[in-house]
Amino acid sequence: MSLLATLRTMAFQSRASRPALRALYSTSGPVDGEPQPKARTGRKEVAPEVIENTKKLQREIENMDLVPLGQQSNLNELEKQDNEMKRQLKLYKEIVQMRKLKPISPSMRWWRRPIYPYLHKGGPIRQLTVPKKKRGGRNHHGRITVRHQGGGHKRRIRIVDFYRFEEGEQHVVRIEYDPNRSAHIALLENKTTGGLSYIPACVGMREGDVVESFRSGIPQRIMDKMGGQTDPSILAAHTARKGNCLPMSMIPLGTVIHNIGITKIGPAKFCRAAGTYGRLYEKLPDKNKAVVRLRSGEYRYVSLEACATIGVASNPAHQHQSLGKAGRSRNLGIRPTVRGLAMNNVDHPHGGGRGKSKGNKHSQSPWGVLAKGGYKTRRGKNVNRMLVKDRPRGKEKR
Repeated sequence: MSLLATLRTMAFQSRASRPALRALYSTSGPVDGEPQPKARTGRKEVAPEVIENTKKLQREIENMDLVPLGQQSNLNELEKQDNEMKRQLKLYKEIVQMRKLKPISPSMRWWRRPIYPYLHKGGPIRQLTVPKKKRGGRNHHGRITVRHQGGGHKRRIRIVDFYRFEEGEQHVVRIEYDPNRSAHIALLENKTTGGLSYIPACVGMREGDVVESFRSGIPQRIMDKMGGQTDPSILAAHTARKGNCLPMSMIPLGTVIHNIGITKIGPAKFCRAAGTYGRLYEKLPDKNKAVVRLRSGEYRYVSLEACATIGVASNPAHQHQSLGKAGRSRNLGIRPTVRGLAMNNVDHPHGGGRGKSKGNKHSQSPWGVLAKGGYKTRRGKNVNRMLVKDRPRGKEKR
């Protein structure tokens, strides 16, 4: 008998003996005194105290003190609160629950995504969306003006209300995922008119909450509660709540805010991305301006009647997700970023040559603008007049 025939016979005998072995092991009961092996679930066991601490920190982050008491706030206390918020948001990476897959391929091994049990499973309201026409980063001449864009899944743009001029109490119907932004959005229903609208959600906002916009003025029912007098502390207790939109003049000093506007009738411009927030530091009634501190550390002027929403922008765990492979970036409409050193001489100042050498050239962009120092755009008459203190750069950030 040949070697191949012998191996085939042995394999057939082993397959034939498998049912008997299964029956043998299934009928044999456990041996007394011997520890039984635990079933492999693919997940690590977490101690109960770790789970309890995780839930406690989760509640602390969602119920952070966003509005300090009184109108006068100590700057040192505000800095301490900022440091505490940064510490809690750093710990958020440890407490957030990430969805993982069994690593049967490299792309599945490194894929991570936060779990959002409160998100709506269905699609958006069709009437509140418009189709998005993709242009691949090209202008009306067909030339690429924004690189690394193109392809991706078909999307519909959600019409998000950044003005918040609508009066009356609004009921949060649900929290939805928006593919066009990093933060989540909330579907609101006006209790009086029944109209639907989308707004950016804040941390801790859930289905069933009630929010309101006071940008058009103070409602009569709140004036009746205060006895016809506008005491700032009592007014803040009725209006400065999470998710409410107020003008800067009605917000107490030191309040944590997001969706910050610039002008009196303009939309929200700053702190709209996931997990971002600012803080109201000073009011200047004689100049009709307020000073806010942005997430980057920049202090700038805004109008005293500009809008802002109380709280932190939703989805602070967005930065902890991992796409796992290049194909998921392509699904998001992001094309590859090629190094200038890997290009030809005609395509980039660093391209060409023999070997991996850019030659005796300083680091620069594809159009010849120096990277270290660069081309100054904010000089002379183009300086930002609304800037109080620039964000820390270089060694100042350390």
